[in-house]
Amino acid sequence: MRSAAAFTATTSAAAVFTLLSRCRSLAAVKQLHAHLLLSRSDRPFPYNHFLSKLLSLPPSSTSSPTSAADYALLLLASHPSPTAFSYNVALRLFASSRPGTALRLFLRMLRAGLRPDAYTLPFLLLAAARFPAPAPAARSAHALLEKLGLGAHDHSAHSLVTAYSCLGDTLAARRVFDGIPRRDVVSWNAMMKAYGRAGMAGEVGAMFRAMLDEGAVPPNAVTVAVVLAACREAGDLALGRWVEGWWVGAAGMEVDSLVGSALVGMYEKCGKVAEARRVFDGIRDKDVVAWNAIITGYAQNGMSNEAIALFHSMREAGVRPDKITLVGVLSSCAAVGALELGAELDRYALHRGLYSNVYVGTALVDMYAKCGDLERAIHVFEKMPCRNEASWNALICGLAFNGRGHDAIRQFEMMRNEKGLQPDDITFIGVLCACVHAGLLGYGRRLFNALTPEFRIVPKVEHYSCMVDLLARAGHLEEAWDFLEKIPGKVDAVMLGALLSACRKCKNLEVGEKVVDRIIKLEPSNSGNYVVSSKIYATSKKMDDSARMIGLMRERGVSKTPGCSWVEVNGEVLEFYASTEPQHGEEDMYQLMGILVDEMRLQGYVPDLDLYEPMVDTFSQLINLATQSHEAACILSYNSAPSLSQRWYTSDNESDGLSYADSVFGETESNISFGDDGRESDASLGYHTAMHRTLLFSLTMRII
Repeated sequence: MRSAAAFTATTSAAAVFTLLSRCRSLAAVKQLHAHLLLSRSDRPFPYNHFLSKLLSLPPSSTSSPTSAADYALLLLASHPSPTAFSYNVALRLFASSRPGTALRLFLRMLRAGLRPDAYTLPFLLLAAARFPAPAPAARSAHALLEKLGLGAHDHSAHSLVTAYSCLGDTLAARRVFDGIPRRDVVSWNAMMKAYGRAGMAGEVGAMFRAMLDEGAVPPNAVTVAVVLAACREAGDLALGRWVEGWWVGAAGMEVDSLVGSALVGMYEKCGKVAEARRVFDGIRDKDVVAWNAIITGYAQNGMSNEAIALFHSMREAGVRPDKITLVGVLSSCAAVGALELGAELDRYALHRGLYSNVYVGTALVDMYAKCGDLERAIHVFEKMPCRNEASWNALICGLAFNGRGHDAIRQFEMMRNEKGLQPDDITFIGVLCACVHAGLLGYGRRLFNALTPEFRIVPKVEHYSCMVDLLARAGHLEEAWDFLEKIPGKVDAVMLGALLSACRKCKNLEVGEKVVDRIIKLEPSNSGNYVVSSKIYATSKKMDDSARMIGLMRERGVSKTPGCSWVEVNGEVLEFYASTEPQHGEEDMYQLMGILVDEMRLQGYVPDLDLYEPMVDTFSQLINLATQSHEAACILSYNSAPSLSQRWYTSDNESDGLSYADSVFGETESNISFGDDGRESDASLGYHTAMHRTLLFSLTMRII
């Protein structure tokens, strides 16, 4: 450390400016400030230089998002004669994060006799638009701007358009835009963004065409990105394609990361994943925004494995993931059960300080919960410094869907005690599902009846599905049918499926036949409806009707989805279907599978015949149907890593006999948690697909 005397010799204005330019963090700026004070130089302290430096500091270089702004307040308070420039810098720092402070600084500026300039008003308008009472503040700022004769200034006009668009007042924004004498590309972009923010995609397209027809100002990449964003929100594929053709063809421009990312997002929102990939592959310099667009799009279109593969490619390309990347990849990990990769992203988020981001934290909770690791889900949730409704929903639904109904309800009661949080429709889907798993019929009734009067929520199909499921599981089948009949609107297959499965369990043919008749008409191509209907007749010893349902299924060309299992090995999720063909290059594991089947038979395993199709009449066929894909996954997992904890997933028609099959390996520790029946789980969650819901359980194997 140099002495104060030595430092004083180099504290000219130029030297201070040079030293400031080398500061890379707020701590370094403060250290330089301290040295200048210790030097006791006769030169005036360069307050404006220090204020300007705060604008160029990266957010990651400060201890908190508001620390730079707080330091700016100290500088401004100690400034003996602050200028308009000093206040402009402070306004810029506070306009977005602390609009009330920004407005107070502006009033202090006026009291000091300083005249606002064209650079003051944009930040004032931004602060006014973000103020708790934004409309009066914004209009007052606009009136002052006109009084000072700055209304026609480009910076002020653009800021006015933005401010009014933030308030949702597109008419006022358009009046300002129409009054700009010389519109530039920023003016057009600001107005298009205003329409886009208001969800007026048609107006965005009309303005873009008007801009082209006028011809005075050519659109730039930002213009095209704004128009494509509007096309994405409106699902206007035709306009989006036309804009791409114009940009590449008529304008002769290259698709850079900005335009490319907007195109990728537009195509993926319209379901055109192949076209999105074509655009992405054509981007020369792919930045994190472009990678995020393609990864998020794949995840949202249900292509989770492809999204994960793209994430690995992104890392190989040397692009550092950000919080948006993590959210997209974590949702894919949750969808396919890639727990190892999810845990790796958890460690990355912790190392990069991303736990403070509520979206990353929520995605981690959701991933762990859907992968069945509830303890880690709770651990992440408790470490989150800030939680919103989505965070609570992720934990409540995760607990409920994994069978921990009482824990989910306890979390719900804690959420209700949190200030500023209001349970939404998703919260109540989770809580009603928790009531289903916990068998809390009375609590579920009271909650459902309180949805509209107390919580101002109109029940959706998922809420009705949960109530039908709750009544059905409690054995109130006639009441469940009456409840279903009174539901406003069209009854969907999810509700009927829940009641149908309950009828099979309770062997209630009277209600079951009513449900069968309606659900077959509603979903004639769903194999699960025929299979469960057949089982209902079989449990009532009506074998002719049981066989008739299977015959009807075959007659209509409906094929049954084969049972399947998944296992995660070395971060890769492998899928196995019930098949006689070797899968994943493991021909020898089918020989061991035959030994396992024989061993189960010798040890006396007898399955419930009602769980399988009536035409299955031999023990070997039964074992083959029930356990084949699961055994394949088990064997591959053991061959790959016999001493490691593995992650297993199985479809519902694979679950019977599962524990017994696992016991063949020797001593087994397991923590198995899954629903009673695939159709019932689907109904309670509101997620209905042709394939039964994937159920999760974790299994740690110790082979002796």
